Amino acid sequence: MTAPSTMGPVQRALYGVLTNDATLMGLVNGVWDYVAEKDAFPYIVIGEATEIPDNAHGRFGRQTTVTLHVWTRHRGHSEGLAIGDRVTALLDHQPLTIVGQHHVATRFEFSQTLTDPEPPGDIRHLVLRYRVVTEQPA
Repeated sequence: MTAPSTMGPVQRALYGVLTNDATLMGLVNGVWDYVAEKDAFPYIVIGEATEIPDNAHGRFGRQTTVTLHVWTRHRGHSEGLAIGDRVTALLDHQPLTIVGQHHVATRFEFSQTLTDPEPPGDIRHLVLRYRVVTEQPA
């Protein structure tokens, strides 16, 4: 027997936390897992995820890493970094309600600033990664 994937429930939980925060939503035009060409900057994309087992004491557990992408057209990285700071304040070491799972911890892992080299070169990208640890409820 194996436990079902937690990637979907984790993604939905993160989406809920991010989109229900008025401060963050005042900084961005949306949080998506798909972006249309017409969508206005700045925005956050819930991106790639990995999942590994983290079983203990007769319970199934998972460690799910989720990558979030902040996209802006601001001159420099200050706007993206401010958005990233708010996202980290909402997620790092904060409780998370995940359907069908007991949330153990959410931890910030890393961030990286990037500049899109394609002309006109005015797109800034902040990559953020978080590790979400869950286990089956007792």
